[in-house]
Amino acid sequence: MTYPSVSHADLSGRGVLVTGGGSGIGAALVEGFAKQGARVTFIDIAEEPSRELAERLAKDVDHKPVFVRADLSKVDEAQAAVREAAQHLGSLSVLVNNAGWDDRHEMAEVTEDYWDKSQAINLKQMFFVSQAAAPFIKEAGGGAIVNFSSISYLLNTGRMPAYTTAKAGIIGLTKSLAGKLGPDGIRVNAILPGMIITERQKRLWLTDESIAAMIDRQCLKRTLDGTDLVGPCLFLASDASAAMTSQTLVIDGGTL
Repeated sequence: MTYPSVSHADLSGRGVLVTGGGSGIGAALVEGFAKQGARVTFIDIAEEPSRELAERLAKDVDHKPVFVRADLSKVDEAQAAVREAAQHLGSLSVLVNNAGWDDRHEMAEVTEDYWDKSQAINLKQMFFVSQAAAPFIKEAGGGAIVNFSSISYLLNTGRMPAYTTAKAGIIGLTKSLAGKLGPDGIRVNAILPGMIITERQKRLWLTDESIAAMIDRQCLKRTLDGTDLVGPCLFLASDASAAMTSQTLVIDGGTL
């Protein structure tokens, strides 16, 4: 994987919190911020890959990332994790709401419990994590929240109605938070990834045929991975986007 060569000097030393940072896209984001000199804490439910990531990065960055375990679908646990992360960081300036669960499901098979679980992991926690983090970001003098949505809700995708509903809701949440937190100097924007190839995606869903079909739809004829989202996220978190809020940034290789 190749990380962006652009340096955002203002991110050096800043406190950054990434949710779902233990693997996949989140791990790429943790590494990207750490390589900018940021002090990074990340929340995840999976202990082993998270601890391995923190140990691996400790050798190459100025500040070893700190892992905090939490089940973000439980509000009390999620908000306690945010407070613990802020304590580790000393000062919190950037929140990246990356955690999600892109499970495939057929409409006829969705139960009330499944629907509620999907919303809790993909949308509900994003609000309550932001609610807990906002006072710390305000105290730090302002900063940024970056929410990860998806282009899936724009593609008429039929096999994940609960997931795509949540991802659409993230855009409404982003705009609402931007309006509320803007006076406190907190910018809130969203990133909409396209088909990002992760090990989990390859293990559970993607085939050579489905990957080829999506690349055929893209303007850029290559696969996208987590590192393709690092540069846009750094941009939205940094002073390079100081006048940008309530916006969405599509990173999909030109699918839409």
